[in-house]
Order: sequence, then C-alpha cells, then structure tokens
Amino acid sequence: MNYTYSISTLALTVGLVLSFGNVMAAGTSSTSSSRPSVSSEFKAGKKAVKKGDFQSALGHLNKANEKNPKNADIHNLLGYSYRKLGDTDRAFEHYHIALQINPKHRGANEYLGELYLETDQLAKAEERLKVLDKACRWGCEEYDDLKEAIEKYKEKKKR
Repeated sequence: MNYTYSISTLALTVGLVLSFGNVMAAGTSSTSSSRPSVSSEFKAGKKAVKKGDFQSALGHLNKANEKNPKNADIHNLLGYSYRKLGDTDRAFEHYHIALQINPKHRGANEYLGELYLETDQLAKAEERLKVLDKACRWGCEEYDDLKEAIEKYKEKKKR
C-alpha cells in the first residue's frame, strides 16, 4: 500500500512540476526553450516600446538585431515598432522573419494578425488566431487579444 501511495505521490509531483514550467513559460513572448541571451540594446528597445517611443525603440532594436539576427523577440518588437510608426511593409517583413525563426511565437502571431486586420485581411488574421489556439494549449493573452480584435473588426464592418 505504501509503495502505491509513493508512486502516486511521485507522479503527482512530477506532473505539477511540469505544469508549473508551462505556466511560467506562458509569461514569455517566445515559446522557444533555448532563447538567446538578451542584450542591453534589446532591453533598452523593449523599454522604449513600453513607453511608446517607437523611434527610439527602432534604434536600439536594430542594433540588437545586428548582433543577434536570429532572435524572434527582436524581430517581433521591430515589427511592432514599425507598425506603430505606420511602416506596414517593414512591419510585415519583421513579423515574417520572427515567425520563420519561431512559427509559434505568440507575440508575432498576435501582432501579425492585428496588422492583417489593419490592412483588411480578415482571413489571414483568423489564420494567425488558429496558430495561437494551437500554441496556447490552455489559453493565453495573445490569443484573447487577437480574438477580441477580430470580433471588433467584424462588428465595425457590419455597421
């Protein structure tokens, strides 16, 4: 009886530990387990994005990209910054690069979906939502945000 109890306890503990790892990963914008190190330029760029200073963010993020061009998080924030500054071509370019590096990158899928809505490409935005649905096994903010944006887009088009 004690042996069965110990095996059950061990299995439960292992399950909880593995689940905790997935929950912690949900707070990151990238689903890659081998994320490249974060440079000071990337940190400064991310800080500028949070402040809404997208021009400054581009300066920092482009420098970070020169040193680490295969970082999906950098390309995602470059795409976001270009989108906020109205440069849709460059935004598309960087979102696509981010997704080439990491096809399940939640931030890039959400933001690309939003850009598709901004450029009246609803079907493509819905494709990004499907990708997020698979990437976010138990739900995530990026899925919820894009779903809400799609619903608002559809409601606006009905008027």
